[in-house]
Amino acid sequence: MANTPSMLRARVKLERQSAQHRFCLDVDCELPDSGVTAIFGVSGSGKTTFLRCIAGLERPEQGEVVVAGQAWQQGTSFTPAYQRSIGYVFQEASLFEHLTAKGNLLFAMKRADQKVSDDYYQEVISLLGLETLLQRFPIELSGGERQRVAIARALLIQPKLLLMDEPLASLDQARRQEILPYLARLREVFAIPILYVTHSIDEIVQLADHVLVLKDGKQIAEGELTEVLSQPDLPMFTGFDAGTIWQGQVIERSETWHLAQVECAQGVSVWGRDTGISVGQTLRIRILARDVSITLEDATASSILNKISAKILRIDPDLDEAMLLVRLQCDVLSLTARITKRSAHELGLSIGQQVVAQVKSVALVC
Repeated sequence: MANTPSMLRARVKLERQSAQHRFCLDVDCELPDSGVTAIFGVSGSGKTTFLRCIAGLERPEQGEVVVAGQAWQQGTSFTPAYQRSIGYVFQEASLFEHLTAKGNLLFAMKRADQKVSDDYYQEVISLLGLETLLQRFPIELSGGERQRVAIARALLIQPKLLLMDEPLASLDQARRQEILPYLARLREVFAIPILYVTHSIDEIVQLADHVLVLKDGKQIAEGELTEVLSQPDLPMFTGFDAGTIWQGQVIERSETWHLAQVECAQGVSVWGRDTGISVGQTLRIRILARDVSITLEDATASSILNKISAKILRIDPDLDEAMLLVRLQCDVLSLTARITKRSAHELGLSIGQQVVAQVKSVALVC
């Protein structure tokens, strides 16, 4: 459970029965009052159904939904969707085709509980880069541009809670990469808590502060991003894409080698590809387990720049029977290495042993 103050208390039970399938949603959680909470799981896990229950678009047989101290569902009391202070961004932008982008935004502003100030309007427009799009009709916009307008429309309602249901799912890879920086800035600029449904690890890494994991309608994990992604018993975070998220500050840039050094804890720093970030900037680092190797001593003659003293916390099986996931402690940080069983045997690895972790590559995530 998160240590931050809770914004949303949700206890939801819902059952659906069809000729071919029976689905039960059973979630009981408290989510923080700031940042982005990712609702994560594979298709059919109940992510969208849970979001629709929060929005009031589905009415669970049993449930309690309390947002910022206001009960939207409790006992026999049920607040309909149009009376809930939410902004909802769907997979498809769903803009009014007969209105320009600006017309769509003005329509949303009429729904706001309070008058939208000129400053807030301009801040939303600027954040999402809509200045040159306002006079265009939806048919004249690309998929990414349409979705940016849809996000602006949701923000201009001035909601207490922003719900985003896989907003990048209908976009190709290029358009996803185009819109992700806007979503990252959204998290930093506006103090609106966001529930973000996704099945993409990459989106979680770049955007989420908190994660709720669903499987077959059940809640199987919930907590801070780094805590959840490091859990060895969650199959969706093991295997080839298993990894760790660190956060740190840029302390040095090498223009000669196009590298940046990021300090993540006292005495623990890593070098990664310089993407134009500034010294002093705080960012996230993603380290994939497949890019971490283990040695018993610090090898001075090596092409690998990042060498970190570590202690083995646990050794777990991987989805691949030939591989193991070795959980490491690096000062106050955790790290995972994905190595072969043969390598672990030949090195004689054991829990509590001091080793050196060699990190071949890191991804700097702004």
